[in-house]
Amino acid sequence: MQLHAIDTGFFKLDGGAMFGVVPKSIWQKTNPADANNMCTWAMRCLLVEDGNRLVLIDTGIGTKQSEKFFSHYFLHGDDALDSSLKRAGFSAADITDVVLTHLHFDHCGGAITRGNDGILRPAFPNAHYWSNERHWQWATVPNAREKASFLEENIAPIRESGQLMMIERGADSIASALNMEFLFVDGHTDSMMLPLITWKGRKICFMADLLPSAGHIPLAYVMGYDTRPLITLDEKSKILRRAVDENWALFFEHDAVNQCASLHETEKGIRANQYFRLDEL
Repeated sequence: MQLHAIDTGFFKLDGGAMFGVVPKSIWQKTNPADANNMCTWAMRCLLVEDGNRLVLIDTGIGTKQSEKFFSHYFLHGDDALDSSLKRAGFSAADITDVVLTHLHFDHCGGAITRGNDGILRPAFPNAHYWSNERHWQWATVPNAREKASFLEENIAPIRESGQLMMIERGADSIASALNMEFLFVDGHTDSMMLPLITWKGRKICFMADLLPSAGHIPLAYVMGYDTRPLITLDEKSKILRRAVDENWALFFEHDAVNQCASLHETEKGIRANQYFRLDEL
């Protein structure tokens, strides 16, 4: 098995929304904001090369939306999904499986592309796309709070393609598929999946939006975007405890600076111990 970080560029989101009740005077020490209170965030995906399988976890925001849509998020940087795959030695046609942790546009937008004929098609023609029934229902009949994040053009073409597969959520909110474990969490959005991969004798957890950055490790640092913040607190507490006890490496999807971190116990609670890149493991 081999893991590759796949960078798809940066975007900006409001710092207050990203840190909820935590005051700006505190969060700006680790995530400085611009004059408009916007902070820079990565859209970092993970490619798992495992035998005959090539599994891409999340796909970034994509390129098919309108200029007006993208203007709200200030996309920048030199990286893109296709070029990062190419740098790793692969193309979209090589991907066998796409795991979508959840269906918010900055995680699944790159899953669908718009052809020159204007038709929306899966960007990975030979891949199965993996979600779960509970989250799919949540996203396709969205609540008013999340409706702007669940875009039909990112979701409907997956089902219509016949490439959609479902991971069955177990009674203990854990599942196994694609030679990895999945932890299901419900605070950010219903039934988000966190892939947990054993690599080089160590567990690597793809944190998605449970822990978008290292700046969100302290328990109270919960996004204003989360639909159930108290559930997020409980989920963070349990998963961070396990991560310390089992010496996990956390892989951050949205941290603009830090790709991975290990954790340790401090007098202030669980905090980052070391920062590193996957290729340094």
